[in-house]
Amino acid sequence: MIATCGSARRSLARAFADPDAGPVLLYVEGAAGLGKTHLLSELAGLPEAPDAARLWWRCGSGDGQQVADEPWGKPALLLVDDVHRADEDELRRLRRVLEGLEPGSAAAVAYRPEELPVPGLPLGGSAMAYPFRLTVLTHRLAPWDEERVRRAAADVLGESGGTAEAVGTLHERTGGVPRAVVDLLALLREQRPAFTGTAAEVAAAGVPTRLAELVLSRTYALSPAHRPLVWAAAVLDGPAARDELIAVSGLGAVPGSDALLRALESAALAEPGEGRYGFAVPLAAAAVRDTVPGPVRQDLHRRAAGVLSRRQPVAWTAVGEHHRAAGDDRRWLRAVEKAAESAAASGRHQEAIVLLERTLAAPGIPPQARARLAPLLARNAVTGLRSDQTVEVLAQIVQDADLPPAVRGELRLDLGLMLSNQMGRFADGWRVLEIAAAELREVRSVLAARAMAALVTPYWPGASLDVHRGWLIKAVAAADDSGDEAMRTAVLANQVGLAMSWADPEAWDLVERLPVQSTDPACVRQAARGLCNAADSAVWLGFYRRVDGLLAEGRELATRSGAPYTEHSASGTRLLQEWWTGQWLGLARRCEEFIADTADMPFLASDAYVVRGLLAVAQGDWGEARSWLSQRGTFGTENLPVPLGATAAGAVIRLTLARQEVADAAEQARAAWTVVAEKGVWPWAAELAPWAVEALARAGDTTGAQAMVRDFAQGLGAADAPAARAALVWSRAVLAENEALAQGKPSGLLAAAEAYRKAAAAYAELPRPYSQALTTECAGRCVLAADAVGEAGGADGVDRSGGADGADRADEAGGADRADRADGAQAAEGAADGAGAHGSGASAAGGSAAPAGDRASTASAIAELESCAQHFTDLGAVWDATRARALLRTRQPAKKGRPPGRPSHSDQLSPREAEVAQLASSGLTNREIAATLHLSPRTVEQHIAGAMRKTGALSRRDLVHRL
Repeated sequence: MIATCGSARRSLARAFADPDAGPVLLYVEGAAGLGKTHLLSELAGLPEAPDAARLWWRCGSGDGQQVADEPWGKPALLLVDDVHRADEDELRRLRRVLEGLEPGSAAAVAYRPEELPVPGLPLGGSAMAYPFRLTVLTHRLAPWDEERVRRAAADVLGESGGTAEAVGTLHERTGGVPRAVVDLLALLREQRPAFTGTAAEVAAAGVPTRLAELVLSRTYALSPAHRPLVWAAAVLDGPAARDELIAVSGLGAVPGSDALLRALESAALAEPGEGRYGFAVPLAAAAVRDTVPGPVRQDLHRRAAGVLSRRQPVAWTAVGEHHRAAGDDRRWLRAVEKAAESAAASGRHQEAIVLLERTLAAPGIPPQARARLAPLLARNAVTGLRSDQTVEVLAQIVQDADLPPAVRGELRLDLGLMLSNQMGRFADGWRVLEIAAAELREVRSVLAARAMAALVTPYWPGASLDVHRGWLIKAVAAADDSGDEAMRTAVLANQVGLAMSWADPEAWDLVERLPVQSTDPACVRQAARGLCNAADSAVWLGFYRRVDGLLAEGRELATRSGAPYTEHSASGTRLLQEWWTGQWLGLARRCEEFIADTADMPFLASDAYVVRGLLAVAQGDWGEARSWLSQRGTFGTENLPVPLGATAAGAVIRLTLARQEVADAAEQARAAWTVVAEKGVWPWAAELAPWAVEALARAGDTTGAQAMVRDFAQGLGAADAPAARAALVWSRAVLAENEALAQGKPSGLLAAAEAYRKAAAAYAELPRPYSQALTTECAGRCVLAADAVGEAGGADGVDRSGGADGADRADEAGGADRADRADGAQAAEGAADGAGAHGSGASAAGGSAAPAGDRASTASAIAELESCAQHFTDLGAVWDATRARALLRTRQPAKKGRPPGRPSHSDQLSPREAEVAQLASSGLTNREIAATLHLSPRTVEQHIAGAMRKTGALSRRDLVHRL
């Protein structure tokens, strides 16, 4: 495990490269544990010297006498270990042997520089008389870097060897010394419960026996008068200046300086940095510290706290730990408070949160200290990225009857904010915030305004838009009364979010009022939040061209003012923007990385979960899609913000329709629609409405579908909400298509096609390429369906059965399949079946001749479908592209020059086999593929079997690698 350095091997190989080559002496210098003996063993296997004798000399063991006394007689490689242990007599013999090295021979001499009797002279105090032709080199071993430690950890512990933080801690605590790394890894491998890869486990693993014995033997070889200086280094637990060590030891200047010299001579301490003294392996400090008598150790900690308090900047966390170890709890808690305040002021909120959580969880904290520390924890947690543990701590503390009312109200306020914004527990958070607003009204008006401002936020399920408006009036009045500019900005930031959500005409003016030029960090943080609120609302409204500027400025302000929660929420908005504007390349990976980065707060990644699910739907990975859309079980989807919940519900309804589970889709649509209707923010219905209307219409609830469209239109009114306006046109087109199909009216289908085209044009303007392609496909489908209905002779010619047999017959004949309309783009049920009855499409394959105008319309629809199929392919929407091509085949004419009958595909996949195989490799079941392509499950099974046989695939999933 301790790697050989290539330069050492090359140095020795020089002696054996030529019979006349001069001898080589290689000194191998390395502190204890750096791998000298291992390196010598590697050099013993030097392939360039196969015929040379290998002679081992381990100093201090007595086996050097034979090497020194016997003539070698042939080329030899002498390997000398532990020269620092040789006495004067053995050193004389070794010097004599090395001075007599003959050509064709070499020697490697290893030693610990810190244990040499004469520093820098491994062979004793007098200079060597090196032969003229002897090449003398020195190879200094160095500790491992962090990457080498990571590889060693992976070798011992498997896979990654632990988190990056754990590997960093392993490297830091061992100093990269290979022997210490290997021994500590062995402890971790054998520990029970099994090592889970965290830094905390590395820190708590203890000191390996070999390391403990080495450092303790060196420490207690010192006289009792000198040991306190080593104890001081152990208590400080890090490199320190000479004066600091002496001050902590309590020895005084002259005795302390003498003790430091003796400690360095004995290698009990080292000089890891110029003028800084400590242990060569930092982990060794714990072994020494544990041997210091208790009263002495407390005195050392007390003096260490004083010494560290004089450093600049003051490391208050370390100062606090020393006060606590000295038994001074009052100074400990004061230092913790200063440490948390310092961390928060520099934007290190997570550091402050961890420290305060750990402190407040300790038993016996006085009520006055809890009253000071708990609000500090809450404020950092709301700004930072902490969740579960902080919520538990605060929930317990607010029950303390001894807390002053103002403190309890502030804690309750921050608890409510965390429950709502970071945990997604909106109902609980709303109740807590209402109580906080009432508690704080008389004692802390500025915080009461903050609680009221939080209740203005409309994203939470439950309260209606009018309720939020009522709280806005109260919040504005309270903020004005407080005279606090930061609080006025906080209320304004939430007012921006509320106004933008329902497309208030004055919303953009409110954005301009945000004090982005303020020099007050508190105001800047709130302005950043307001800009990011505006960016998020702009995404939902469809103002995509404005989003980039809002996000860039908001994130810059958030970074500058130390608001990581705002930064992360802006990242979620960015993912939504990329989804709707068609920036799909690498989007799945970006979603998954964001989810991993926010693993401690899954609600913060809810945008990423939904976007990842939407991608999976388009790609045909339906099993994964449902998992992502349900947030992978991290929390209940009923707690999603209303617009995100509506979007996820729309996608789930789409999948349910694709599976032909129409009744279930209709129930899902009604439930999701109720949430949006109760909220009353109608632009948020944009991603739900088309799918919900289709579900009810296909379930036969035409009245309910019409009511949805009517409520959507009335709710929007004249609002400037481009995405919702496009969705309203789409929803009306869905309703028109279903009514035309039910009545068998070609004119109605053509009117629906025109409505779909208007929706597509609206989406193109935004731009939203995926929605544009979907509605374009719908328009083409309606035109083809109108043509088929007309040829079939009206309503009586429409087959509404949706049975698979007709589709099978069409497929077996090489003709038309019903195109899918499961996602709002399925071929008109009756029209598609009618087309299938005419082989490859009546207008192209011998049906009754269509009028010239109808033929032109059909040709235009086919061109539209070809275009949107290509758009789907470019985006990576595998399922949609496959469905669009299936619809195209129902009407495209046979290629000229093709012989009669079915083409031969004995050696390659047929087009239909390729489509089926692509969907199967994505994870769709036979039934789901049948629904997409309008085949029977039996036919799908036959196509999959053919595809696997022709490609040699071993399973459905293996098809993806074979296509």
